[in-house]
Amino acid sequence: MNQFGLFVRFTLRDGAGEAFDALMEETTAGIRAHEPGTLVYACHKVEGSPNERVFFEIYADHDAFEEHERQPHTRHFLAERTKYVEKTEVDRLQPYAGKYPNGVEK
Repeated sequence: MNQFGLFVRFTLRDGAGEAFDALMEETTAGIRAHEPGTLVYACHKVEGSPNERVFFEIYADHDAFEEHERQPHTRHFLAERTKYVEKTEVDRLQPYAGKYPNGVEK
């Protein structure tokens, strides 16, 4: 299996946390319903840093990631996030070992 992953850190604008989190709830509902190739899509608040959010994403392969990027809910998120996000940092990951939930193997 040739899994593909991302680690993303968003630095939010002051006061944007609640609106950004609501946008993410809407987006993740679409991911759960329509993206079988998105194996893990975990969004986290950072303790002690109220304007930071980190995402850990694992896709079955690069094609599954590309399919994720084409989805209407993802495109909506990408268009709307600029209202809330001051800075975005993205690391592309190649999983090689670990423990994953629900049958995700590596």
